[in-house]
Amino acid sequence: MATFVHLTPAANSGTIRRAGVGARSPRQVDGDPRRGVYLFPVMTDHVDTYQWSREMRRTHGRGRVVAVQVRVPDAERVLVGRFDGQSERTTAADAVGVISGLTDRRGWEVFLPRAIAPAEIQHVREVRPVGWRYFPGSHGTAPCTCNGCRDRGGFGSRRLLERRPDSVDGPRPGMPALLERLDVVDLMDREAVIALLDDFGDRRRGPVDRLAHLVEHPDPEVRAALAWTIGGWSTPGAHRLLERLAGDLDAEVREAAEAWAEESR
Repeated sequence: MATFVHLTPAANSGTIRRAGVGARSPRQVDGDPRRGVYLFPVMTDHVDTYQWSREMRRTHGRGRVVAVQVRVPDAERVLVGRFDGQSERTTAADAVGVISGLTDRRGWEVFLPRAIAPAEIQHVREVRPVGWRYFPGSHGTAPCTCNGCRDRGGFGSRRLLERRPDSVDGPRPGMPALLERLDVVDLMDREAVIALLDDFGDRRRGPVDRLAHLVEHPDPEVRAALAWTIGGWSTPGAHRLLERLAGDLDAEVREAAEAWAEESR
């Protein structure tokens, strides 16, 4: 039997002890979306074994992290690989061998394409975060502040963005400046309206009532931009506006609205 750990927020401990680890993380395998559980083999090196804990704590609200130690049959089919590369199909035993033989195990992971039953769990215990942050080898590397890499709301993120503004993504104008632009923008100037919506979109909330009239805009590219803008907002009324856009006559507008609806499920 191969021994692995699965890292998860401590809030999940009770459910895991009762019902096991659910298959939640979708992964594309040869075009086929699989659901399963991410694991890492138990190594003699503590930092290697729990290397994902620091990054998990950063991305899950900085709460406590627990390690769920499980035993998987040696012949169980799994995927093994680095998080940013191709994964190989192999057995659980061979996956342990592959990772054990590496000189640098940072960023490697094992994906078990099924749930884990309570009987397969050896113990659940809290671990202190260790390992890398953002990506292996990030220490000493200048951080990127583009929308894809930015740690929005993280400690020092605003000062970092001001100190190292991304050439494309920021820093964005403040809300008062955006509302002033909204008051004077020419609604028939498609590029100006879309640029304004793009600046509004880099936020968690926004003025839904001030933008609602754009649902009836004659240009479908503006309506599609509106869908992408409000899709990530938690402002009351944003979801209702998105539902209206999901019934738009233009396919691109519907696709944008439905993409956000699918992500929120």
